[in-house]
Amino acid sequence: MGKPEILYSVRAMGGNNLRCKGWKQEGILRMLENNMENAEHPEELVIYGGIGKCARNWESYHAIVQSLQDLENDETLVVQSGMPVAIFKTNMLAPRVVMATTNIMKATWPIFYDLQDKNLTIYAQYTAAPWEYIGTQGVIQGTFQTLVAIGDQKFGGSLKGRILLTAGMGGMGGNQPRAMTMLGGVCICADVDEKVVKHRLEVGYCDVIVQDFDEAVKLAKEAAAEKRPLGIALMGNAVDVLKKARDAGFMPDIITDMTPAHDPLSYVPAGLTVDEARELRKSSRDEYFKLAGTSMIEQLQIMNEFYDKGVQVFEYGNSLRKESRDAGMPVAEAMKIPGFVAAYIRPLFCEGRGPFRWICLSRDPADLAKLDDVVEEMFAEDDLVRNWIQLARKHIPIEGLPARICYLGFGQRKAFGMRVNELVRSGELKGPVAFSRDNLDSGSIVNPTFESERMKDGSDLISDWPYLNALLNVAAGADLVAIQENYSMGEAVHTGVTMIADGSAEADVRLAACLTTDSGIGVVRHAQAGYDIARKTALERFAKDGVQVPLWWTPTATFGPDDAKAPQKKTK
Repeated sequence: MGKPEILYSVRAMGGNNLRCKGWKQEGILRMLENNMENAEHPEELVIYGGIGKCARNWESYHAIVQSLQDLENDETLVVQSGMPVAIFKTNMLAPRVVMATTNIMKATWPIFYDLQDKNLTIYAQYTAAPWEYIGTQGVIQGTFQTLVAIGDQKFGGSLKGRILLTAGMGGMGGNQPRAMTMLGGVCICADVDEKVVKHRLEVGYCDVIVQDFDEAVKLAKEAAAEKRPLGIALMGNAVDVLKKARDAGFMPDIITDMTPAHDPLSYVPAGLTVDEARELRKSSRDEYFKLAGTSMIEQLQIMNEFYDKGVQVFEYGNSLRKESRDAGMPVAEAMKIPGFVAAYIRPLFCEGRGPFRWICLSRDPADLAKLDDVVEEMFAEDDLVRNWIQLARKHIPIEGLPARICYLGFGQRKAFGMRVNELVRSGELKGPVAFSRDNLDSGSIVNPTFESERMKDGSDLISDWPYLNALLNVAAGADLVAIQENYSMGEAVHTGVTMIADGSAEADVRLAACLTTDSGIGVVRHAQAGYDIARKTALERFAKDGVQVPLWWTPTATFGPDDAKAPQKKTK
C-alpha cells in the first residue's frame, strides 16, 4: 500500500448529490470537509488552535471518508482519537458516528506529546476532532456576549468609544476585532504570525494591519474619540505589546488574550519569531516549555498590573492562568483576574443558552438567509437573539458552508430544529441542515479554571455532567457524539454533538429528543447547583418538554442514623 494523498486544500461539497448511503453520513462527511476547508494547516490535518486535528494521520483521514461513504443506515462508525477503528451493526436510531479523543489518564503535556509521537492520539481542540468547526464565526458570539456584559456592567450599556487590547488572531482569537467593532468599539489585536493576520484581513475579521505599536494606539484613540468602530491587527508578540502599553501609560478599557496558551508548544514566547519558534520546537521541546512558561508568567503579571489599575481584564478561556500557575507563578497571582464564564456568561448557561449553530449542507447562501428570517420571526420577542442575528447578517462573512451561530436557549433549540426539518421536507430549503454547537455550552463541559470555575455548589471538579450529556445524546439519537479531553492538558472533559435535519420523519424524532437533552442537561446541571435563573427556567419549561426532576440537591442530606433530624420510628 502506497502513501496516501496529502491534500493541501479541501472544499466541502454542496448540492443534493449523495456520495453516501444516507443524508446523516453525507452531512457528517460535509462537516469534516468543512473543517478542512477552514483549516489553518490542512496539509497537516490541523484545523485550528495550533494542534487541533480532525484525523490522526492521512491514512485515517482517507479511511474515515471511505467509511462514511460505505456506512449503512443501521451501522455506527467508531473513531478513537482521530482513527477509524471499527464499524458496528447497531440500529437505525443509533448515532452514525461515535468518537472519543485525547482522553488520557494522568495527562500532562509531556505524556500527551509522547503518545502523539507514537501515533496513538491527537489533540481534539473543541470542534476540530468532532468535525464541527465553522470557521472563526464559531467563537464570535461568545466574545460578543462577553463584551455586551462588560458594556452593561461597567460602561453604561455601550462600548462605543471604548478600546479593547488583546492578542491572538488565529482560528479562535481572530474573531475579537470583529466582535468589538460590531458593538461600535475599537480593538487592537496583536499576533506574531503575518500569514495568520493577513488571512483575517482577507476574510473580513479586521479592518487594517499595523506594524508599529504607536501607530496602532494613535489609530485606536482617533477612532474611539470619533466613536467609530475599528478593528486593528498589530504585528507583535503579546508580551511585548503589553509591555509597551504599560511603559507608554496607554490605558485601554478592556484587556484579554486569545493566544494558544492552552498548549505551550503552540504559544510563541517573547523574543522568538514564528520561524525560530518552529525550529526550537523540533530541536528542544523541554527548552520550549520553559521559555513558554516564563513568557506566560510575564504576560499575566502585566495583565494583573492593568487589572489592579481598574482595567477590565479577564481570561478568555485559553488557560493562561493555569499554565502560568503550572510554570511556577504563585496561585493567588495566577488566579487574580477572573475567567469570562464565571464573570459574565454563566447566567446565559443557566437558561440553557450557549453557542448553538446550524450549517447549510446545500452550500447555498439563500438557505442561510431564509433561516435567519425564520429565527427572527420565531423569536422576535427575544432581544438577545434578534439583535445578534441582525448584526451577524451584516458583519459575519461566510467561510465554507454557510453557517450561523446563535445563543438559542432550552426549548428554543427544539422549536427551531423542528421548524427547519419541516422546511427541508417541504423543499423550501435547497438541502438538509446540520445542527451542532461549540463544546463550551450549557451542559457539555467541566473545566475548573474556565466553564465550571467558581460554581455555586462547589462542584467545579465534578466531571459527571459532560458524560451524562453524551450518554443522553446517544439515547436521544444524535447522529454524531464525541467525548473529549483537552484545553490545558488534563484540565477539561467535554462533548461534541451533530444532528442532521434531512426532512425525514426519523429526523423529527431524533431532533425533538436530542435538542431537548443536549441543552436540557445544562439547565439541570445549573439548577441542581442552586442557580435561581436555572431553577426558574426549569420551572417554566421542563413540564412542556417532558423533563422531570426526582430530587433537588441541597448541601445537607441524610446519610445515616447520625444525620437524622427527626426521631425515627422503630419497626417491629
